[in-house]
Amino acid sequence: MSKILDVTTRRRVKVTGPGRVEVVTEPLPEVGPDEVLVRLLVAGVCGSDVHGAHGTHPLIDLPYYPGHEAVGTVEEVGAAVSGLTVGQRVTAEPPLPCWGCKMCRTGRSNLCENLEFFGCGFREGGMADVFTVRGDRLHVVPDDLDLEQASLIEPLATPVHAVRLAGDVAGKAVAVIGCGTIGLLVLAVLRARGARAVVMTDVLAAKRAGALAAGADAVVDGTLPDAAERVRAELGETADVVLDCVGVQATMDQAVDMVQRGGTVVLVGVPARPLQIPAILVQDRQLRIQGSATYLPEDYAESMAMLQAGTPDAASMITASYPLEEAAEAFEAAARGDQVKVLLTGATDRFGGLR
Repeated sequence: MSKILDVTTRRRVKVTGPGRVEVVTEPLPEVGPDEVLVRLLVAGVCGSDVHGAHGTHPLIDLPYYPGHEAVGTVEEVGAAVSGLTVGQRVTAEPPLPCWGCKMCRTGRSNLCENLEFFGCGFREGGMADVFTVRGDRLHVVPDDLDLEQASLIEPLATPVHAVRLAGDVAGKAVAVIGCGTIGLLVLAVLRARGARAVVMTDVLAAKRAGALAAGADAVVDGTLPDAAERVRAELGETADVVLDCVGVQATMDQAVDMVQRGGTVVLVGVPARPLQIPAILVQDRQLRIQGSATYLPEDYAESMAMLQAGTPDAASMITASYPLEEAAEAFEAAARGDQVKVLLTGATDRFGGLR
């Protein structure tokens, strides 16, 4: 039994097979010496969660326990954990590095050679009444952030990292492929870093309209055969940087066409299958194809600072919320494409309610 909670079981979201999102009851987890027991407040339903639930994510095997965009309160602290106290609001940094490999030793723990990932195939996920996670993977949520803002810390850190890898974008012409949650957050980061012009594409008219409302200079229908040419026309020049937040063959082809010469393409979206890259164009046009994998602690710090400054507007991005017991409905809503960010809320009355 937990030292904090007078219960012996918890509810967890479990993807038991393609398209089967269930809420199961299991015993409370043991809290290891380097772990923290966290009570869920909110968890975002990520595009990766949706792809995983449909069996189309290349790095997630079924069954699995989802939930890596988790915010909660500390309920129990392992004996070897320092710097955290019961009652603090925290958010998880999901990569679980080994700290011993070359990548970890050189400040690139997101590329750990032995990486495990909380909420994506790991034994624990954040979509649960309570969950355990290593104490060194938790960030304290600033007091001046509300729950909606806190729920965006992890998703915003991904674009922060991707734009950092793109280089200095101040005064640059930038194209963003995909107007979903990550695309809109990329837009916020680009604006914060002084991009001169941002043109975005999407195959859905509603999402293009959302990008315009969020501050894109122009949008282009991604289904058009001349989409890349139209993006260049809207920018008034070739793109210095293209961030592909989709990751399919058509968008990679468009991205290479948009940058034309001397530009950088950052692959942010997770490809479901291998993509072909035109090596002759990469060489001849001196292009840089840059992958972007999750984030680092400094990206979390910048994400929190942006949200503290009011960018992006969390209230406009959180478009639906469901209690934990309605996880299947939340996944369905996230998969439809008509929502920006869907949240699950935890802490039922037997766990004391939200605080």
